[in-house]
Amino acid sequence: MIDPGFWKGKQVFITGHTGFKGSWLCLWLHSLGAEITGFSLSPPTVPSLFSLCKIEDWTTTITGDIRNRAQLNEALHKADPDIIIHMAAQPLVRVSYENPVETYEINVIGTLNVFEAVRTLLNNNKPRAIINVTSDKCYDNKEWVWGYRETEAMGGHDPYSNSKGCSELITASYRNSFFNPQTYETHRVALASARAGNVIGGGDWAKDRLVPDCIHCLLNGEKMQIRNPMSIRPWQHVLEPLGGYLVLAQKLYTDGVQFAEGWNFGPNEEDAKPVQWIVESLYNKWGTAVEFTLEEDCKWHEAHYLKLDCAKAKNKLGWKPRWNLDHALNKIIQWTRGYNKGKDIKKLCLEQIKEYGQ
Repeated sequence: MIDPGFWKGKQVFITGHTGFKGSWLCLWLHSLGAEITGFSLSPPTVPSLFSLCKIEDWTTTITGDIRNRAQLNEALHKADPDIIIHMAAQPLVRVSYENPVETYEINVIGTLNVFEAVRTLLNNNKPRAIINVTSDKCYDNKEWVWGYRETEAMGGHDPYSNSKGCSELITASYRNSFFNPQTYETHRVALASARAGNVIGGGDWAKDRLVPDCIHCLLNGEKMQIRNPMSIRPWQHVLEPLGGYLVLAQKLYTDGVQFAEGWNFGPNEEDAKPVQWIVESLYNKWGTAVEFTLEEDCKWHEAHYLKLDCAKAKNKLGWKPRWNLDHALNKIIQWTRGYNKGKDIKKLCLEQIKEYGQ
């Protein structure tokens, strides 16, 4: 359960706050009364949720590259946060094939830079909680029909997935070496990682993502092109994992030793659906005849089957999905229609956050 009283006045440092997930997280934390410092590149898309909600006006925003250790050190030391949520990443599988070195630099060295900045900070028992946000794709995917548990081996076929597996291994190493739960009283830092499914929601304009591509086609009367119509993914509204991160951060801050480990935040079993199901559902909800073509000769490997087992988060954190996939798609349609009509986007997002929390 998210405790508004806990967050009021908390200093929260977020990397990657200009992105889709980061912007929703900023909106939620702001509504809870947290003081936010964000470290990120400029918004990755035009338009962007970050710009539409004028997030820069009510956060301390530092434009910086996670690969620049000196700049990150300065920003983190100046912010002196209670809680760090590391979300900065190169988040796309296909981009990782095109730019593998950059993907590893951002997703692996960037994570290392955050942990090193914390290791040299450790001032007045701050920060108390760190969450490294990785991905469901960090696991060594064997195309099993059951969900992956937190104890499964890290892996990753493509550079993106593998970089997230590497980020998880770095997290485990720094937790064991410098922020060990067994010596918690000497450092007072609780370090955890969070592995989420395929997040969807209003305000995502990222290239080469299924739902943004689908919405673009609906708005512009274009025919949708999909790669692997029967590939199954753990789809979930963006507020689902973000709610998990907030609950986890509370637990890390108050009871660090018990919760400093890896956590899955994914949908219920029935919401792991094929790509084609998502496309058909969005078209039907929009009131448009379904039209799509199959992309030919896709030269890159992509997993066909991926699910998460979230029993640990449900049992130990008391977290569970609140919106099923059908409702999540309804909220995307609602958000898109509101955006199309020129509604106040910040207000629209906050209304959905409030509804989710009820």
